[in-house]
Amino acid sequence: MGERLKGKVAIVTGAGSVGPGMGNGKASAVVYAREGARVLVADVNLEAAEETRCLIADEGGECLVFQVDVTRSDECKAMVDACLDAWGRLDILHNNVGITASGGPVEFEEEAWDRMMNVNLKSMFLTAKHALPHMERQRSGAIVNIGSINAVRAIPFPKAAYMASKAAVIALTQDIAIQYAAKGIRANVILPGLIKTPIVEKNNVKLYGGDLDDMWRKRDAMSPTGKQGEAWDIAYAALYLASDEAKYVNGVVLPVDGGIINMIKM
Repeated sequence: MGERLKGKVAIVTGAGSVGPGMGNGKASAVVYAREGARVLVADVNLEAAEETRCLIADEGGECLVFQVDVTRSDECKAMVDACLDAWGRLDILHNNVGITASGGPVEFEEEAWDRMMNVNLKSMFLTAKHALPHMERQRSGAIVNIGSINAVRAIPFPKAAYMASKAAVIALTQDIAIQYAAKGIRANVILPGLIKTPIVEKNNVKLYGGDLDDMWRKRDAMSPTGKQGEAWDIAYAALYLASDEAKYVNGVVLPVDGGIINMIKM
């Protein structure tokens, strides 16, 4: 076990995985625990959260599971309260929950738009709303929000609601960063690029013609490195931002994308 987060307490939302393999939230929860944090693993899917808890427990980490719908304020408050009841503090809030769907403004349904904004954006507002007062009393805390390079770069498929929600995550994060900087609290956002995760497999394969292996090949070829990233790449970036090593890093928008964000065309 490492000690980069020794003595710290973290909440990781979206810490389960929609299928076999390692998702971004799952990997982040495991890495936090490996570095000494006590981790509350939160997900709307209790079984998925339990899988993550087992991984952490098998490695000797300390972990609790909490089932939560992060679009509901009462459930977000209950999640934070459960963390405080168990460990008396909250040092890291890691928001990983997110969904995606394709479509431009004309074809995208209003109900789907509202759901995208609720899950991808309102959830981060609500978790911060209930976590920040406790961090403020501690005079310390770190918020790590997971966005997307699609917040700042268009992609070959129309994803108006997804891109808008992820762009708003940047604005929300930076507003929190400035408002709470003098209170010992930092807030930063990670922009994953092409990452090979179960949720990508589940949601995007149809966009690439329905052949999974072909999708992975095409996504590998899109990256300047010749391959997609892994969930661990997101997790280790989050570890740095959550740790005291980043004590003077605040309001940063950090792409973890192999450099694709710098390309003229994706």
